[in-house]
Amino acid sequence: MKFLIPAVLALGTAACAAPPLPELSPTDASNPEAPTIPTPYQPSMSGTVNHVPVGLKPWRELNDRVAPGAGRSP
Repeated sequence: MKFLIPAVLALGTAACAAPPLPELSPTDASNPEAPTIPTPYQPSMSGTVNHVPVGLKPWRELNDRVAPGAGRSP
């Protein structure tokens, strides 16, 4: 019984120990000496199209065009 309590405490303490940290590789991002790869600048708005407002159209015609069953003959 005297041996059981210290053994349980020792195993419990050993179970809480952190594993050793892995070695950093030369290309690991967390390595301060890791090489950096230059990337060219690319604007975030490249490839967008300039949209201009269009004139007003009759709402009934637009509504009929997108209504369910549009284009079907009655």
